[in-house]
Amino acid sequence: MTATPGLAAQRTATDDLLRSVFRRHAVGVAVITARGAAGPVGFTATSLTSVSAEPPLLSFGIGTGSSSWPAVSAAEHVGVHLLGEHQEELAATFARSGADRFAAPTAWREGPEGVPVLDGVLAWLVCRVAGRVPAGDHRIVLAEVLLGDPAGAGRPLLYHQGRYRGLRD
Repeated sequence: MTATPGLAAQRTATDDLLRSVFRRHAVGVAVITARGAAGPVGFTATSLTSVSAEPPLLSFGIGTGSSSWPAVSAAEHVGVHLLGEHQEELAATFARSGADRFAAPTAWREGPEGVPVLDGVLAWLVCRVAGRVPAGDHRIVLAEVLLGDPAGAGRPLLYHQGRYRGLRD
C-alpha cells in the first residue's frame, strides 16, 4: 500500500482548517452593493458563483454580522461588480470595517432599480434577489440577473493567500 502524500498532516475540521484550505484557492474579487434605508451599502465578496444560465442566476455569501447584511437582507435588488487588477484599493475599501465605502475616491452612480453602480469596473450586473438561504453564520443570496455591462477594460483582480493579485499569463 502506498502512503498518500500529506496524509500525516491531516487535521480535524475547524474554521481555521477551512480558512487555511481556501487561502490556497484563487478567486475573482467582486463588490456587492445595495440601496439601504440610510444610504448605499456594499462589501467585497470572493464567494461569487454563477449558478444557472436559464434563468440567469448567481449566488454570493454574506455574514449575518456584516454591516451590509441589514440592507442586503431587505433589498429587492443588488449590484454585482467584477473588479479589475487596477482596483485593489477599491476592494480593500469595501472590505474594511467602518469605512465610508461610497465617499471619494469611490466613483459611483445610482443605477437601475436604485442600485449603486461602481464606475470603472470590468463588468457589472443588476440582479433581483430570488432567495436567501441560511448557511451557518452566513446567508447565501441567490439573485437573478436582470441587466448589466460586460464592457469594462482590464484584467481581473484575484484574491489568493490572503492578498490581492493580478492574473499572470
